[in-house]
Amino acid sequence: MKSSGLFKPVDLSLDVLILLLAGVMMAVTGLLLFPVSTGVLPYYENGLCGLLLFIFALQMITLGKTPFGDVRRSRLVLFCGLATAGFGFVTSFVPGIFGQLPRVLIALSFGLGGLVLLLQMLFAQDKMRAWVKYGGIFHTLIIACGGVYSLSILVGLLVLKQSLLPLRVTAFVVLAFGAAIIFLSVLLEKIYSRYPEGARRWLEDGQIAPDKALILVTGVFMVILGLLLIPVNLGILPFSGSAQIGLLMVLIAFQTIATGSTPLGAFPRSPLLVLTGFCFAILGIVSCLIPYILVPALTVLIGTFNILGGSVNLLKILLPAFGINTPPSGAVPIILVKLNITQVTMNIVSIVFGTSMFFSHLIPGGIVGGVLAANGGLLLYLLHLLNLIDGMKMQEQASS
Repeated sequence: MKSSGLFKPVDLSLDVLILLLAGVMMAVTGLLLFPVSTGVLPYYENGLCGLLLFIFALQMITLGKTPFGDVRRSRLVLFCGLATAGFGFVTSFVPGIFGQLPRVLIALSFGLGGLVLLLQMLFAQDKMRAWVKYGGIFHTLIIACGGVYSLSILVGLLVLKQSLLPLRVTAFVVLAFGAAIIFLSVLLEKIYSRYPEGARRWLEDGQIAPDKALILVTGVFMVILGLLLIPVNLGILPFSGSAQIGLLMVLIAFQTIATGSTPLGAFPRSPLLVLTGFCFAILGIVSCLIPYILVPALTVLIGTFNILGGSVNLLKILLPAFGINTPPSGAVPIILVKLNITQVTMNIVSIVFGTSMFFSHLIPGGIVGGVLAANGGLLLYLLHLLNLIDGMKMQEQASS
């Protein structure tokens, strides 16, 4: 029987998903700025700056898209993307640590980046000139891209000079920017459904696959967070726990909508799963922007994810060791032994971290930081093992 409705498998392209996530983020930011403008809600600017830098980094790492145009995903681009992600993480976690630099970078990315993209669209041979000839939906694409790039320039100016417009007007501009990005993402998905080769070209550059790129980003996130928690617990640095949980939720959300990987295991991507991922993203965005309003609820949610996910995955690995669901007999390659040991250790660490979120005084904060850093290191080592296994498979295919 074929699945249908909310459970029917979907194949949304990665660039559309990132663009849609960015649009949702800007729309939520615009909506929140209305009560912020009246003093009803507090506002954490560094949380928004860090989140935006993280979105820019995701585009660079997974697609080779920068605020100033598309490039091949070379090692240099991957490194710059990771550096941008790390900078965004620290910006969110430690209030004011980089001064005005995050705001300047975001203003340049939106303002100057929007201008460069607008000029590229107007004068590049393969953009507006070609789209005019294609006609139909591509005429709408010209309007959608022009609107997004123009609003991006305006948002960049507003970020650089916040007094340029009243906050309520700024909120409307940001909301319109988010709506324009969402419209563009929906339009692109329609175009990709008709011309699927356009959606695939980003994955054919020979570099790290998107799912492994997300493991890399998550590993870096955990290492930075864990290392920062050590001086934070010694009273050396300030810290935003709300932004920490918010960014973690956004990272979980993106893994869910992009690859179907959830804290409780991997599932086929369906409309229900994608919708759930975007709900997680919205909760994370709100937590990054509005300090502490969602911390208690999200702490319980993430703690539950870590405990249940770690326990379920640990059982899947350990059951064969006790003769349950035993795999076929034969010599097990040493690299698979290392892979199993790494996964077992990661799941134990995940359970420990989840437990610490329910019982904050059970484990000292400095030790929690060490646990998180170790988890990030294990993720990076897992990525190394997966790359080795892929290399071995390619060698076997080449020799056969």
